Amino acid sequence: MMSLRFHFYILVLHACIIIQTQCLDNICLPNEEADLFNCGDSILDVGNNICLPKEHVALFIFGDSILDVGNNNYINTSIADLQANVSPYGKSFFRFPTGRFSDGWLIPDFIAEYANLELIPPYLHPGYNRYIDGANFASGGAGALDETRQGQVIDLNTQLNYFKNMETLLRQKIGEKEAKGMLFKAVYLFSVGNNDYNILFSTNSSVLQSYSREEYVNMVIGNLATVIKVITITVLIELVADLRDA
Repeated sequence: MMSLRFHFYILVLHACIIIQTQCLDNICLPNEEADLFNCGDSILDVGNNICLPKEHVALFIFGDSILDVGNNNYINTSIADLQANVSPYGKSFFRFPTGRFSDGWLIPDFIAEYANLELIPPYLHPGYNRYIDGANFASGGAGALDETRQGQVIDLNTQLNYFKNMETLLRQKIGEKEAKGMLFKAVYLFSVGNNDYNILFSTNSSVLQSYSREEYVNMVIGNLATVIKVITITVLIELVADLRDA
């Protein structure tokens, strides 16, 4: 029998695949639009085009407090434990609380460093638009189910909607082909599901009066699988179709 403490953890959704360097027109835009991508040292200036190195891979992050680098700092929640913007969080590395549920780096920070990316801030951080490096949508306390701490956290489906909004902006600013190529090469990191089970023991939940344990576990896994399928269809199938048409 599957345990209610089952923690559904997906480390990498898409393997990185090698695609030749894609020249991205108008990534660094003039005047006020330039801030949308905030190009740094990882970008190559080739003639009138701006090109990403072929080894550049973006990182997109979904989940709970294991991966949340501060999104909960920017939401209204009445549960104080769902925000890590107080001491001693961050004390041993950043020297101040960043919103990470840790005294230092989290898993996505180490991955970003290994991939030669800047540390990826929370998606809700005002002014952050460097989506060519990726985005972090994770929210401490969130679960795979919308009902887990509903209204107090950024649930997984809302994180998916944030991803779709970011994808639309990318397509508008760098073009359909370039955006699809970048998203296809990207790594997708998930850590979610633990809170769906913890909340059954930390509250007076009556969920198990309506569902068996197996049914509840299947609901959690099913909702996560649906989100993964949406991302896969959005990113993978459209690019494959383009390659077939080429």
